[in-house]
Amino acid sequence: MHNADKLDLLTSGASYDLACACRGEQQSRIRGSWGRWIYPAVLPDGRRVPLLKILLSNSCSRDCVYCANRRGRRFTRTSFRPEEMAQIFMELNHRGRVGGLFLSSAINGSVINSMEQMLKTIELVRFWHGYKGWVHLKILPGASRQQIERAARLANRLSLNLEAPSPARLKAISSKKRFTEDIYRRMEWIQNLAGSGGYRCRGQTTQFVVGAGEETDREFAFLSGKLYTSLGLSRVYYSAFQPVKNTPLWSRPPAAFEREHRLYQADFLLRKYGFTADELVFDRNGNLPLDKDPKTSWASIHPEAFPVEVNTAPLQQLLRIPGIGPVAATRIIKSRRREKLSTLDHLKSTGARAKCAPFILLDGKRPAGIRDAQLSLFVPAAGFGVVSG
Repeated sequence: MHNADKLDLLTSGASYDLACACRGEQQSRIRGSWGRWIYPAVLPDGRRVPLLKILLSNSCSRDCVYCANRRGRRFTRTSFRPEEMAQIFMELNHRGRVGGLFLSSAINGSVINSMEQMLKTIELVRFWHGYKGWVHLKILPGASRQQIERAARLANRLSLNLEAPSPARLKAISSKKRFTEDIYRRMEWIQNLAGSGGYRCRGQTTQFVVGAGEETDREFAFLSGKLYTSLGLSRVYYSAFQPVKNTPLWSRPPAAFEREHRLYQADFLLRKYGFTADELVFDRNGNLPLDKDPKTSWASIHPEAFPVEVNTAPLQQLLRIPGIGPVAATRIIKSRRREKLSTLDHLKSTGARAKCAPFILLDGKRPAGIRDAQLSLFVPAAGFGVVSG
């Protein structure tokens, strides 16, 4: 098989992993001149780079019921040798087509051997070709501690996908992966190495598949909160399940992308807004409401917290207001040092959105034009029966 054909297959296979994409840009790809996909990504320092995101092999010996690469599924399987992959990446980098590499792989045979092939690829990129740029390396479940230490010296970021929010949920969709022993314990090893002297790695991410099993949003949110506080994760990613032909879940309906979107919004509340998982609002089935964003859901059952005077409220209180995010809240504090915010237009100039209007006071007054109907936001919809975490 020609390298161009391999690239098409192995970059396509990597598209299911979102753990390196910009949120909001997972579906935004640039078609390269050879036909492979190049993904936009934002690095921790804010730089935006085109990233070659690829599998070293799509030949897998595991049986994950949702996965296009699972064993027994009939499709074309192929692999790159480490030397081939390193050379192709460096050619693309020298031509200015890509500014970084995300490397993953199916488990082709044993975990140790598959992980070794990826490590050899990055070692060639770093030591033979002298590449000093961004590398995101996927850790395979069950990789050895020595391999993870090598990976932390080679890659700027590591990721290991949990896929499900508990051991029982993972067992239902993958009989071979062990939640605690193969994945969570290794995430603890990465956490202990990231940022330490002699290690290039400065953070790790993980990903959940949403809707492949019977898991609830509550389960995802509580585990994500734990991952941020206990393991210091850089990001948690969510991938809405989409059925793949000739897999056991082909007949299962796809997960709504709106559900994925609500989980990301809840995730931002956990990471950036000072919320805890037990403050989030879930319906009777343990899921986030699809008709209202998580912050507005929280605000609707906490009328005692509003209205907020934006000219005096501290940062953490501003962040609780629907329509005001971290950037707008910081600008509000800077702006009000110069003059009081007295109109909604003035407030919107900070980046605040109009939806904040029912929840605020401007110099002691409700914003002009607020109607009684807008104040009904503070009453949960009839029959909704929301419960907080």
